[in-house]
Amino acid sequence: MRIEQVTLETCGQASGPVVVIDVLRAFTTAAFAFAAGAREIVLVGAVEEALALRERLPGALLMGEVGGLAVGGFDFDNSPATLVGRDLRGARLIQRTSAGTQGVVRSLRAELLLASSFVCAGATARYLRRHAPASVTFVITGNYFASGGAAPPGGGYPADMRGDGDEDAACADYLAELLRGAAPEPAPFLRRVRDSPPGRIFADLARPEFPAEDLGYCTDLDRFDFAMLVERRGGLLRMTPVAA
Repeated sequence: MRIEQVTLETCGQASGPVVVIDVLRAFTTAAFAFAAGAREIVLVGAVEEALALRERLPGALLMGEVGGLAVGGFDFDNSPATLVGRDLRGARLIQRTSAGTQGVVRSLRAELLLASSFVCAGATARYLRRHAPASVTFVITGNYFASGGAAPPGGGYPADMRGDGDEDAACADYLAELLRGAAPEPAPFLRRVRDSPPGRIFADLARPEFPAEDLGYCTDLDRFDFAMLVERRGGLLRMTPVAA
């Protein structure tokens, strides 16, 4: 199996199976939303798009961030901790984030498109193996901001949160080992999340806008037994949980 890692700048050229990874925090938060009962999450690239889409989809809830922080007019921010204990049964959410949803929106040529993080890593690998792909491309969304690319619509992360995307690369490396049939020791991969620039900020109690408890949730390996499949239906990028 050929395995490749790309960034937001280059993911638009990726074909075949594509897995967009955002550990801190978009696709951890999305998984928590599904665990709370959400039926689908519509992924968008811009705040204005999310607000306009809510008018078209009555009852939809908005979730996401700009620069890692809550967005005025949104129902939820990008924190998995805020969804613990919530009842979202049957809800449709619209999610916009500065990294994760940008990767999905830009992966235009993907033939099979998944979103992932450590909380559903094992399920993602099992779902991919069912399709026996000849290749898999991982989109390392955090790396984009280290490469000097222009910020996505609505803005990117503050400078002290930008690194080389190693928190996402760690998840991609772990998934690659699983896809090769290995049984990797998780600790070194999870340590890379905590040691990454954004990971260190989430561990900093002087930065309450980035909750320390989120770091624990984002490194809770295989908390959920579903993969997150993205399909374009009705002109929208709709993500749903699928059994692995």
